[in-house]
This record gives sequence, structure tokens and C-alpha cells, in this order.
Amino acid sequence: MIDNVDYKILQILQEKARIPNAEVARQVGMAPSAVLERIRKLEDRGIIEGYEVRLNPQPFSQGLMAFVHVTLQSSCRVNLAKDLSRVTGVQDIHQVAGEDGYLLKLRVADNAELGRVLAEEICSLDGVQQTQTSIVLNTIKETRKIDLNRLSS
Repeated sequence: MIDNVDYKILQILQEKARIPNAEVARQVGMAPSAVLERIRKLEDRGIIEGYEVRLNPQPFSQGLMAFVHVTLQSSCRVNLAKDLSRVTGVQDIHQVAGEDGYLLKLRVADNAELGRVLAEEICSLDGVQQTQTSIVLNTIKETRKIDLNRLSS
């Protein structure tokens, strides 16, 4: 069970994962050792899955983002998701309902690399019937944060 103190800790960590433990403790009104123990328990239970650094994709030649809908052949093999996870630039893979089998989020350098990845790495996989690609022109909002405000009351 997650109590209100855990929710507050999670909210703080979502805003700034590198915040010192002592500062988290100050904000929730607890001893640093008690806060550290709570964080470890949240990690052990899988509530906190990890910590990441968000990098600007431009300096790494990955400025083009695209979403690719992958439609599967009716006799699609089971390992397709595993193969898709190894494709250059794939950041997210979602299995979706409807005629599409998977929705991929890719980051690549440019249109030329996107074309190569589609032709050589995705469409060449057994089980892929077709793809439909949407190139992102501008990102308005992108987050991995979970809305905890509506859950903690």
C-alpha cells in the first residue's frame, strides 16, 4: 500500500530525481534514514522502476522523431516484438489493438536514416505486412510522469 508520505516522496522524485535525500526528508518532515528506507521499499516493490537522465537528442544526431504503425501478417511469428526492440533508434514499442500490431517510437538523424531503418530493418522482418509512419514536426509535451495528484487524496 502507498500512503500519503510515499505519494509525496514520489512527486518530489518525479520532479527532480537527483534531489538529495536530506532535502526530500525536509520536504516530507521525516528523518533522512526513514525516507531512504521508504525509497528502497518503493524500489523493491517495483513502484520506482529506475532513474534516467533525459538527453537532448540533437547533439547525438537523433533529432528526427517518428511514430511507426506496424501492421502484422496474419501468420505473424511470436518473436517479432523482440526483433523490433533491436531496430536502430527504437525507443518505445507498444502492442496495440485494431489492425495495427505495434506502435513504435523512433529517434533517428534524418529522413534518409528513417527511410533506411524502415526498408532495411523493419519491413524486412518476417511478420511485418506494412508500416505507416508519422514524422513529428514539433513536440508540445513529452513526459513519463504519472499524475499522482488525483490518487493521493
